[in-house]
Amino acid sequence: MPGREMRFWGWGEDARAGEPLAHRLDWLRERLGTSLAAPSPPPRLDDLRLDTGALTGATLGELRTIVGAGGVRDDRAARVQHAAGKGYPDLVRLRSGDARPAPDAVVWPATHAQTRAVLELCARRGIAVVPFGGGTSVVGGVEPLRGSHGSVIALDTGRMSRLVALDERSCLAVLEPGLRGPEVEHLLRARGWTLGHLPQSFEYSTAGGWVATRSAGQASTGYGRIDALVHGARLAAPAGDVVLPAMPASAAGPDLRELLVGSEGVLGVLTQVTLRVRPRPASGRYEAWMLPGFQAGREALRTLTQDGLAPDVARLSDEPETEMSLVLAGGGLRSALLDRYVRARGVDGGALAIVGWEGEPARVAWRRRGGAAALRRFGGVALGPGPGRAWARGRFHAPYLRDDLLARGVLVDTLETAAPWSGLERLYRSVRDALGEHAPLVACHVSHLYPTGASLYFTFLARQDAGDPLGQWSRAKRAACEAIVAAGGTISHHHAVGRDHARYLPAEASPLGVEALRAAKARLDPSGIMNPGKLLTDSPIGATDFAQRIWTGPLR
Repeated sequence: MPGREMRFWGWGEDARAGEPLAHRLDWLRERLGTSLAAPSPPPRLDDLRLDTGALTGATLGELRTIVGAGGVRDDRAARVQHAAGKGYPDLVRLRSGDARPAPDAVVWPATHAQTRAVLELCARRGIAVVPFGGGTSVVGGVEPLRGSHGSVIALDTGRMSRLVALDERSCLAVLEPGLRGPEVEHLLRARGWTLGHLPQSFEYSTAGGWVATRSAGQASTGYGRIDALVHGARLAAPAGDVVLPAMPASAAGPDLRELLVGSEGVLGVLTQVTLRVRPRPASGRYEAWMLPGFQAGREALRTLTQDGLAPDVARLSDEPETEMSLVLAGGGLRSALLDRYVRARGVDGGALAIVGWEGEPARVAWRRRGGAAALRRFGGVALGPGPGRAWARGRFHAPYLRDDLLARGVLVDTLETAAPWSGLERLYRSVRDALGEHAPLVACHVSHLYPTGASLYFTFLARQDAGDPLGQWSRAKRAACEAIVAAGGTISHHHAVGRDHARYLPAEASPLGVEALRAAKARLDPSGIMNPGKLLTDSPIGATDFAQRIWTGPLR
């Protein structure tokens, strides 16, 4: 089927994964206060526990009649590849040798009409449908749950992968949902354009998945989040089609694009999206700065943003993440050199910032001068373009390191939130302290800026509890989520709700607001077949429910 497949038990592909350097492991042993286990081997496909598929031969035949014989698979490899996303619980489950739950079959429609027909058949037969793009969800968003239905399929959008149209006069591109990030950029750049949407999952996530999960990219401060880029969409729902033309603006009632953006597959399948694009930038400059501290750095970024000087990419690490970044990036020698460099300029410790500008050379230079002057006013010390270029080269590699640490018995996970500038310090301290009760190493960075506020992205590491790894994770996750809600942050800035955050949605959207979303789902998906248990789950998730994602034995 289309596209390169990721390792079913982890991130990416073997050819792109590298071993961590020795100094990284020494540093982690010191920070975690424990020795690291020798890496355990990944599970073998043939050894995984997998339930027998529940679809009859007649139903499989009907599906093949719709999409073609090559568009339906119920073999072990296809089912396991679509059995989970890439969150910590997903990988723990698979590394324990358990591929349950898995879809009973995987279906690849090639057109909107085929998608429509598959959904109509599944509605008649009572088959749950889980839309599947790149499979990169880290919040349980593609877990093949059946809900009240007897069987479930994964509907993979990979065969819908065309650039349908490019309206250069209007700066609009019409894309099919299965296009992966590199494919989007390749097709646009060949004609001198770019979308500029670069989430860390860029290499494997899809255009449809970005819209369905309300994604943000690493350059979203400059280019805009995906929700700001969506101008039109087409949805195939079990009850019919929703077609929203691309308008520059409209007063024709509530904006129904907002109903589809972030709908996470619970209403239907996005089969076409119209996104705003820009001319391909002629130049770019990425560089690093050291700020006196995380709080001072946040104030510098707030001022830049509210004064209209924000760079396209802005990433500010707190002190623990700064230390971790320097160690992971270059070892003790580079860290010592940087330490001496910034100390000589009056910065002791500090917070590392990566900033980047893209566009015409003259405008990049003008914007960079204004941004640099503002950073210096807040005590920033320029470290030059070298570290910035190094960050850009390795910007998509972090998940490989996570997989290696998991194999060595380390709990490592991330979560993200956002709040207004006035509440950001309280949110930062609340979540950091909550995670600190469960993990000895907690790091954070700001990665998306808005005039009214910013995001916070946390990474936490601990020695894995080999006897109860998911219970350990769920307690830390729940503590952090409750701290986010109590401090007035969003439960998800860009990872989406999925299964893991569903119980916290009413606190943000209000109970009546959630009921309004349920009413929309009831109209578009009367039999409830679309992505059961996600976003609008009927079973609020608590700590024990997290642990049921499924722990059945020791890691391999």
